[in-house]
This record gives sequence, C-alpha cells and structure tokens, in this order.
Amino acid sequence: MKKMENQGSLKRCRVKDNFWTPIQELISDTVIPYQEKILNDKVPGAEKSHAIENFRIAAGESQGEFYGTVFQDSDVAKWLEAVAYSLERKPDEKLEARADAVIDLIEKAQQPDGYLNTYFTIKEPEHRWQNLQECHELYCAGHMMEAAVAYYQATGKDKLLKVMCRMADHIDARFGEGKQEGIPGHEEIELALLRLYRATGEKRYLDLSAYFINQRGKNPHFFEEESAKRGWTHFGMDPKDTEYNQSYAPVRDQREAVGHSVRAMYLYTAMADLAAETGDKSLYTACRVLFESATHRRMYVTGGIGSSAHGEAFTQDYDLPNDTAYAETCAAIGLVFFARKMLSLEVKGEYADVMERCLYNGILSGMQKDGSRFFYVNPLEVIPGLSGKWPEYKHALPARPKWYACACCPPNLARLVESLGEYAWGENDTTIYSHLYLGGSYTSADGTVVKSQSSYPWKGKVSYEVKPGTSFTTLAIHIPGWCKEFTITVNEDEIALPVKDGYCYLTRDWKDGDKVTLSFSVKPRRVYADPRVREDAGKVCLMRGPLVYCLEAVDNGKNLCRLLLPRSVSIVTAHEKDEDIGSYVSLRFTGLKEKSFKHLYQDQPPETEPVPVKAIPYFLWGNRKQGEMRVWINEG
Repeated sequence: MKKMENQGSLKRCRVKDNFWTPIQELISDTVIPYQEKILNDKVPGAEKSHAIENFRIAAGESQGEFYGTVFQDSDVAKWLEAVAYSLERKPDEKLEARADAVIDLIEKAQQPDGYLNTYFTIKEPEHRWQNLQECHELYCAGHMMEAAVAYYQATGKDKLLKVMCRMADHIDARFGEGKQEGIPGHEEIELALLRLYRATGEKRYLDLSAYFINQRGKNPHFFEEESAKRGWTHFGMDPKDTEYNQSYAPVRDQREAVGHSVRAMYLYTAMADLAAETGDKSLYTACRVLFESATHRRMYVTGGIGSSAHGEAFTQDYDLPNDTAYAETCAAIGLVFFARKMLSLEVKGEYADVMERCLYNGILSGMQKDGSRFFYVNPLEVIPGLSGKWPEYKHALPARPKWYACACCPPNLARLVESLGEYAWGENDTTIYSHLYLGGSYTSADGTVVKSQSSYPWKGKVSYEVKPGTSFTTLAIHIPGWCKEFTITVNEDEIALPVKDGYCYLTRDWKDGDKVTLSFSVKPRRVYADPRVREDAGKVCLMRGPLVYCLEAVDNGKNLCRLLLPRSVSIVTAHEKDEDIGSYVSLRFTGLKEKSFKHLYQDQPPETEPVPVKAIPYFLWGNRKQGEMRVWINEG
C-alpha cells in the first residue's frame, strides 16, 4: 500500500498562536528547568528521582546505590527529547550546555559492549537481558534512541546518536532471527528503531523493529518460559497474562485493544509506522481494527484510555467508570502517537479528531496551569473524602503532585507539547494537510509556505496565507467531526467544497498571497454516551469546540451529583479571567438542585430548586481550591 501523507518535519513547523504558544513557552521556560531540578533531586518536598545520579554512579563519577524504578533511565531520556524539541523551537545555549553534560554522563555510563542501563550496570549486572517481561531494558533503550534522534536533528550533535547506535547494534547482535528469541515486556523500542533507521539509514534497525513487532504473540508462552528459565522475579508480574502485554496472539490477529494501555499504544504506533514504511496491508488492517476497538468502544470523552487502575489497563467494551477512571496521561499521549501514524496510512478526519480530543482535554489536564505539578491519572469525577483516600479510589488524586516515584507522564507531556507542530501538518508531493488548527507556519519540501492564524479553540476562525512552491496544488483542511456548518473563503470569495473523509481539498492555481479563511461556530453542545456505557446513563457532557467541560465545587458548591441540567435549558458562554487559571470561556446555565431527604430513603422524588451553574474547560480543573469535580451531569 502507498503511504498517503508524510508527517511534517519539526524544522519546518512554527507554532505561534494565543493558545499553544504560551503553553510551549511554559514548557521551555518552566517545565523543562523544573524537571531538570527534579532529576537532580533539587525540589524540596517532591518525590526523589536520583535519575541523573544513577548515571553518575554508572559512569564512575560518583559512589552510591541505584535508586528508583528499574526504568528510571527513561525519565532522563524523555527529558532530553523535550529539551531537543525546545532547542529546535527556541535556541538556548545554557540549556544546551546542560543537556550536553548529561549526554557526556550517558556516554561514560555505556559499557564496552554497547550496553546502556544504569539499573543493571550498578545493581544486577549478572541479570542483564534475563527478564524482558518486567525489567524494561528495551523500553529504556527505545526512549533513549528517540532522544538521540531528536537531539541530533535539533542540534546536529551526534554523540548521543552514536551511543544509541552502539546500543542498537548490541541489541541486534543478541536478538533476532537465528539469534536469541525475545520481545519487550513494555513496547517502545519498536517505534524508536524506526526513528533511528530514518536518521541513520541503517536498514538493520528497520529489520530489528520488524522482528520485535512480528515476533510478538508468535509464541504466547514466551514470558512464561523466560520466567521458568531465570527463576527470579522483579515485580511479581504474572507471565501467563498474555493480554496484559499484547502477546496473546500475533499482532495481525489481534482484534481488541487489551492490557496495559500505554504499552498497547506504543505497539500500535510502531505497527502503523512499519505498515506505512513497508506498505504492509495486513499490518494496516490490524491497526485499523485496533484503532476502532480503542476509540469507538474503550475511550473516554476526554480522550483518556485505560479505565482500570489494576494494571493501568483496558477492561472491556463500554466500561468507562468516571470516579475510578485511570486514563493515564501517557496513554492519551500514546493515542496521539497512534492516531498521527494512522494519518500517514490514510488521511481520515477521525484520526485528527482523536488527536484533537486528547490534546485539548486528557493530555493538558495532566499538568498544572503553572507547570509545577502533574497528574498521572485523569479521572472524570472527584469525590472529596473518597478520591485519593479509599483503596478503590486511591489512584484518582484530587490534586496534582509535584512528582512521582514512577514519573513517566510529566516528561512525556513535555516532549509532546514541544513537538506539536509535527502533529499539525503533513504533506505529499502536491498537497499540504492542516490536521490541527495551530497558528504559525509550515514550509513544505517544495518550498511552499503556509502561514496560519488561529483563534482556536475559543473562536471558530482559522486563516491560511499561501506562498506556493514548485509542485504544490492542494491545501487540505481538516473539518472536525463535531463541526456541522462552516464557510470557506478564498481571497474573500466564499466557495463551496465537499468534505471528503473529514477534509476539504482546495485545489487551484495558487498565487503568492492567496488567503483562505475557515469560519465555523463553536457554540456549546450536549454530548451523550452510548447507552451501553452504564456509568453515563441519564447524563450529559457539555462541550464547546474541542473542549470538554466540567463542574467544580469552587463554582457550584458541594454535592455536584445533585445538580440537574434540564433538556429545555439553554447554555450561554462567558469570557472570564481568573488569577489561577487565566482567561477562558465558561459555560453557564440555570440548573436544578435536588434537595436532601430527611431520611435515607423516602417514597417521593426529591424536590428541586433552580440554581446558577458554571462549567469550565476540563483541562483547567484542579487549579483552584481543592474540591469535588464532575464531567458528566445528570439530565432531567
């Protein structure tokens, strides 16, 4: 099969608008330095990281014991990748010098045979490569490979790239056809090897990625056999649970998104990327089926996936509890990765819709407005006295912590936001695709420059000014699935265009300075869940544009479950500014509040009284006074 579209190069993308630019500036100016301090254990009151110190010890520059999770190295890798994207967007000599110093440490920590992993170098060198199921050596290697490619592309410096090529060669010498059988317990290296292949042109890395993908599930008993052979365990994970790590069947035979949601997304992303690279139709078909499973039946309205805290995993179709939701930030990020690769296989609006849903809701909610605290779990309902306290609610915290012992989400969020331009634009020989409404500019391979101005998501207006290159003929603009009416003008003349698979294709003889304007309504709307989602029966979710809204006690008082939104009531918008959450658009309506009973049960329905109700964008919740929160509202 033919690749439909190529993901936009970050070097040719520039983001400049009133929504995303401040967030990217927050990442570069606040989040990256904050996370650097965390990795060096310099933030009082935060969970200890010790990640940089682990590299110092492994490099022989310090004495001590390894500290942290077995995959602690990956936090450093994702931070370095975020740094690379930040330097691409905003050069900073001091930050680059500090990153270079970390890379020097990583190089010194690498073993003579190319092996790189501080846990096993410091703590258990005799157990290298014995526990692929639990110990994440391949996962850590994958994240460091991604960082190496990003840093090389941003700065031109290849020290880390060479380090990770040596590690990739070490892995390739050990695993593969005719060598030792092996697959990662936590997928990641598959997609990283594809990036390393494109950066270096070394086909062995492409072949190794394909091996890990194609090998998964061929022997469903692999981890069970590995466990019996080594005779020791790290986490005590069940090697017979083949759904948990997606090894229950060969990847082309898998039909449902199951198991650990982040692992699943990283695997599916790699599968889609490999299908696009090689033209493998059977792999594409499997990706399509798995995408539908994850997003049509197992995704929250916020774009969150993985509904169970037990194993951070998918459960079954339509099981989407709100107050015990897991919806890990990394899982929503992984879903963006997957959706973006699917766009390269077939340009369909539903993939861009999923990216948009995740980015504006279940991902941004993972970070405090000031960039200093983070959610790992993104619940859709928080109940004071239960959330974060009782065992079944312990994971659903009512406030964002400074850091985590398992800290995969904060640097993952940073690297995604800094590389956002890659997800907004794409191209092929004649067409430039606008997948997300970001202001800024994109320069295509043929020299076409498209400058965009966007007031999204607060207003429904995006404009494009075109300076055509040598082969450009078509501008393809994504029309979100929720958008039912829109107008397109070219140089102020309105034109009628059909929507094909979620995109309007504007083909013309372009002149320098041609301007295209897309206008549409972002009025509030009511969204309902499939009746098979039992937790949302009789409830409604409010959205405006791409934004999911929620109620907080700070605006509406306690017992949000007693509030009703009558079907006949209109919802109005209000432009507001708050010292904690800045400028935003709220939704307001007159609701009904059920009065409490005198006794626990009675024969008559509760009486109601009218009350003013205010909803704010979900991504902003938890930034003010701690209290109750609710996305789904009772409708009456």
